[in-house]
Amino acid sequence: MNMFKLYESAANAAPNNIFIAREGITYADFLEQIKARAVSLQRLGIKQGDNVGVLSHNIKEFPQTLFALWGLGARALLMDTNLTRFEYENMLNLSDTKFVVCEKQYIFNSDKVSFYDIKIPEVVNRESYEFIPAEVKPEDIATLSFTSGSTGVPKIVPLTHYNLVEMANSIEDMRAFVNNGDMFYGFLPMYHVYGFAVELLAALHFQCSILLQPTLNPKEIAYDLETFKPHVIPAVPRLFEVFRNKIIDSFKAKRMWWFASFVLRNQKLLNAIRLGGLVRTIQRPVQQKFGGRVKLLIAGGAATKPEVENFYQRFGFSFIQGYGLTETVGPICISIPSPKRLPFAIGSTLRNNEFEIRDQNEDGVGLLWVRGRSVFGGYLNNEAANKEVFDDKGFFNTGDLVTLDKNGELHFHGRQKLVIVLDSGKNVYPDELEGLFMQMPGVKNVAVFEHKIKDKTVVYGVFQVTDDVTLETLAKGIQKQNSKVASYKWCTHFAMTEDDLPLTSTTKVKHHEVKKRLDEGQYPVRKE
Repeated sequence: MNMFKLYESAANAAPNNIFIAREGITYADFLEQIKARAVSLQRLGIKQGDNVGVLSHNIKEFPQTLFALWGLGARALLMDTNLTRFEYENMLNLSDTKFVVCEKQYIFNSDKVSFYDIKIPEVVNRESYEFIPAEVKPEDIATLSFTSGSTGVPKIVPLTHYNLVEMANSIEDMRAFVNNGDMFYGFLPMYHVYGFAVELLAALHFQCSILLQPTLNPKEIAYDLETFKPHVIPAVPRLFEVFRNKIIDSFKAKRMWWFASFVLRNQKLLNAIRLGGLVRTIQRPVQQKFGGRVKLLIAGGAATKPEVENFYQRFGFSFIQGYGLTETVGPICISIPSPKRLPFAIGSTLRNNEFEIRDQNEDGVGLLWVRGRSVFGGYLNNEAANKEVFDDKGFFNTGDLVTLDKNGELHFHGRQKLVIVLDSGKNVYPDELEGLFMQMPGVKNVAVFEHKIKDKTVVYGVFQVTDDVTLETLAKGIQKQNSKVASYKWCTHFAMTEDDLPLTSTTKVKHHEVKKRLDEGQYPVRKE
């Protein structure tokens, strides 16, 4: 099985199901569009084994082009729409990519690369061609992705057709929440593996539709939710936090939040004494803001704060946390909704995958190693890196720290490479402190990392704040939050800025870039 055949199989099983929701395109009709696009690209000279860049926001031509390339046996280089020309040229050169299918605004003059406007309609029709798919083996490469590595030469992650198909199959573990024909909201960029997996692959597996949204414009999102009423909404935790804050603000504006929060916290008791209608009265307006049909919210790309997860569950939504990497085709673990779950739960590995926790400390925190059908086979042309991350049993070192609870569920404790190792040998996890500091008034974002001050390792924080925050008020807030954790974890040095901290495409802070800017003197510094 390869990705083109996977789509063809879904189209044969449910030809009249809608696949592209906004335009109302069925699986059968989209298959014909894929074939037409494949013939068009073939006539441009693209052939089996070629690397072809795909550079686009979430529009229907994006998946159309992907499946067309896979039908030709070509490899799709998934390209982030937020990079610079210098970065694009570097990616194309390192991956030996000579052809790019992209939106018009990304086309630039190049002697080495040919560009094709992704929105140009095909000049072929069903009567003028017969498309014959290439013979593509499961072990053939389907996609190439650059990791978010920052310095030196980035690693290139090749994912095979086998990896992608098996990820789609493993999503069967979500069957309890998703029915055939449901609608996924697709505003996570599909050039990123998380959006690619939980939008495209998940929808395909359940013969669902995708409501593609190329922007994060709040008005457009609100229109989509009201008009199309999706059933499943995947997003990064930060977006769920933004939605949560807006909901709370709307209750506070009506001086109702104290009452709503009381009802939501005590809904089990209220249901028991036949006052469940009061609970539903509070829940209903919020559910309607999401369109009224949402059955499942999926968070991924970063750890979700427990209070955010609990918030949505109290409003009647099923909320799950996915965990994964580019190297695992996105979610290799998915949590199970539970009101009593411990913080930062990521569940267990999906079917046909397994894990081991190694090098555990006295608190049970250890490195997560994974192996399975959706785990890639190694970085492209980088044996040195592969020797570092794979063992002789085929397990891959995720570089993430986890614990395992008595119910067999994994809990995320942060990235090993971000762990601050103090001179005393104690470990400090930045995620824990960042979660505390994000609760402070006026703090919009924060990066906590290891830093050297006079040859001493310290916990350092760079805070993005609103314009009414001063160094003095920020210092007081940090001191208050520090008091909530062990003294060796205290953030003793910090800097502040009103400028946005640099983020990845999944809105995670680029700690290395923040540290670089700090070293360059871009942030006002103060020792607490």
